[in-house]
Amino acid sequence: MSEATMMTGRLIAAARALTGISVDDFATAAGLPQEVLQQMEANGSAWLHSESDAKAVRRGFDHFGVIAIDESDGFGAGVRLKFTRQDARQIARLEGEGGIVGSDDAL
Repeated sequence: MSEATMMTGRLIAAARALTGISVDDFATAAGLPQEVLQQMEANGSAWLHSESDAKAVRRGFDHFGVIAIDESDGFGAGVRLKFTRQDARQIARLEGEGGIVGSDDAL
């Protein structure tokens, strides 16, 4: 199954609610127009059929530390945080400050 069939508007809305991120901020991080993101969410449980849209949403998830959980063992799909909300906000703030870019690898 492709990534596009694994993503729904409800998962996007759940991810935004979990992180406390506005439609505008999530759309910017995903590289999507705000109207497109709102339409995806309005479609509810309908699968995203565009692979590029699904990749953009996953880019937004990555930016805010959200992990999508696929359906399995009779349980539905969902989202969870890779980081705490405070961690995700701090990372987003620090990434937006600019300055010299260095490696994220810890030695």
